[in-house]
Amino acid sequence: MVEGTLFMLGLGAICGIVLGAASRIFYVYEDPRIAEVEACLAGANCGGCGYAGCSAAAVAVVAGQAPPSVCMVGGMESAQMVAAVMGIEAGLAEPIKSFNTCTGGQRAANKYLYLGVNTCRAEAALLGGQRSCSVGCLGLGDCVRACQFNALKMGPLGYPVVDRDRCVGCGVCEEVCPKGIMQVSTPSQRILHFNQYNDRLAPCRQTCPAEIDIPQYIAQIRDGDYEGAVMTIRERNPLLLACGRVCPHPCETNCRRGIEDDPVSINQLKRFAADYEMNSGKRLPVSVAPETHKRVAVVGGGPAGLTCAFFLRRLGHEPTIYEAMPELGGMLRYGIPEYRLPKKVLDWEIEGILNLGIETHTQTRFGIDFDLNSLISQGYDAVFLGIGAWKDSTLRVEGENLQGCYTGIDFLSRLAGGEQLPIGKKAVIIGGGNTAIDCTRNLIRLGAEEVTIVYRRTRNEMPANPVEIEAAEAEGAKFLFLAAPVRVRGDENGQVTHLESLKMELGEPDASGRRRPVPIEGSETLIETDMVITAIGQSPDVSFAEKTADRLLELKITRWNTIDVNEKTLQSSIPYLFAAGDAATGPSLVVEAIGGGRRAARSIHQYVMQQPVKADPLELLGKNRIAETLFDQVPGVVKSRRAPMPELPVAERIHSFVEVDHALTEEAALGESNRCLSCCLTCYDPDATSQLGKISSLPDLQGHPKID
Repeated sequence: MVEGTLFMLGLGAICGIVLGAASRIFYVYEDPRIAEVEACLAGANCGGCGYAGCSAAAVAVVAGQAPPSVCMVGGMESAQMVAAVMGIEAGLAEPIKSFNTCTGGQRAANKYLYLGVNTCRAEAALLGGQRSCSVGCLGLGDCVRACQFNALKMGPLGYPVVDRDRCVGCGVCEEVCPKGIMQVSTPSQRILHFNQYNDRLAPCRQTCPAEIDIPQYIAQIRDGDYEGAVMTIRERNPLLLACGRVCPHPCETNCRRGIEDDPVSINQLKRFAADYEMNSGKRLPVSVAPETHKRVAVVGGGPAGLTCAFFLRRLGHEPTIYEAMPELGGMLRYGIPEYRLPKKVLDWEIEGILNLGIETHTQTRFGIDFDLNSLISQGYDAVFLGIGAWKDSTLRVEGENLQGCYTGIDFLSRLAGGEQLPIGKKAVIIGGGNTAIDCTRNLIRLGAEEVTIVYRRTRNEMPANPVEIEAAEAEGAKFLFLAAPVRVRGDENGQVTHLESLKMELGEPDASGRRRPVPIEGSETLIETDMVITAIGQSPDVSFAEKTADRLLELKITRWNTIDVNEKTLQSSIPYLFAAGDAATGPSLVVEAIGGGRRAARSIHQYVMQQPVKADPLELLGKNRIAETLFDQVPGVVKSRRAPMPELPVAERIHSFVEVDHALTEEAALGESNRCLSCCLTCYDPDATSQLGKISSLPDLQGHPKID
């Protein structure tokens, strides 16, 4: 008995020693934070995060392989609790949402009758599907059935509709869609995506230099979702208030309704949405990606620079704007008159951009107050040049420096800066572009009794916006076509008294496609005038490249005095220097500068994040169009009246600088939005009609305070 007890005690002691040694040798340590993190997750074990349940997700978070926001179901509250456990900042990831990129659905024509298995994958296996559109939605709902969060439903038009509040961005819908219709992405990924040949793009979207999703924001206005429309526009264009006032809307030239009827008033609807936000008394929140601590110097605070800085900030970088003028805005402030774009409206828009956390330095000139060397020495990772085109072209004729002679941009910028310039009774404006028209309409408001536009071609060749030409004519401007200045005459005091011009006739087309004006000998004519303003074009001032040494010696300049950049990436001959807007293209549209600013921001992001600086080979560039989207006729369209632009009567507007064009009323905006055919790549809605009965259920806009 005693021996047995001693044996058992000895055996137990040996086992204890062995187990103790084994526990030290084979001990598996589990970080206690794993259990704490798991307790912060939703516990759904749904797999939406990409891990095999919440335990696996917690292990990944502790291992640094997943962010605090890993839980799709728990949302920001879960992310904040996880971050507290890990001792790091919450919100280290952007929200991921699903987007349906096709709005065609069942409207696309059938190329055959499908009687197979009721799944998208099965139908796609048969010649890509029954619809004639090669990239459109098949409409059988594989994505709807796959969604575990009830965030997708099949809409009445045969394509899936996303419930943004329910969507957790798990990506299952994207995985099961055989046509790539459903896309799951963050705001940054959407910013970095540019129009491609394989996208589902309506013709208007292809023509918009800013690449705005036009059918989407018009549909949101039609549904009364004005805030959604604002955010859709701002995803591509941060200057929607300014653009809604000054854009010549090239998108409307490609509107399908315009083939059979008047095009949809796309730009007026953009302005309606933009003014809604400004007059609502609040700013809609704009998301910003996690900080990258990459610093970018943005030289020039015009539309290209503001846009580039806006998107760089949204991508998590730290842009700083350097501006030569006293205030930001570039040509928007110093080139476009108050009656077209009120400065308080522009100020409100710029303030919203800067509120994202963008530092600015005004009255600092590149090449004088600072240069490329000083920027690099300050630790900037890249530089963007958006210096605009401020250098006026001259006539190069005798007498153009007499008292009373000005150049267009110089004249407009001095007026915008508050300078009191002497205004003559009679004035002559030389040129046919928007600058010439702006000078003309300014002079009429400043009291000039007779203002004449002298242009060497005919009215049909004038490059100015036709609407602006008509407005100038309505306000009393005179036109002298087929006339070219040859000399400016003055009196003994050096004051201009006459413009001498030659009559012209149109010859063969030149490089621009317009017929070249040819002088008629012996046709000299004198025009009596107190003022002559030359507005025949402008170019960037690239003299900084000559004044600075070393680094800028590598910068290539074109023969048009623009910065030579890669067309697709906007990267210059100096790898860390990028340029867009008028500095790269020469004088162009504001919306072109905005599109260039975003493209440059994408390339700068790639550069500072040490990624290849490149564009996707499938991207649409310039005036390229997707051939199958362009129609000669659009059957079934019932004509309806386009909403007229509300404007001040001529008798009132010519005596002040009060804004001339007004925003559409809510009723008019809803009517105009219902004129949209809701086009996708190849299909459209020929039954688009006015649905003004919806107005009674929409929010009242009248009580919102207006900016003053």
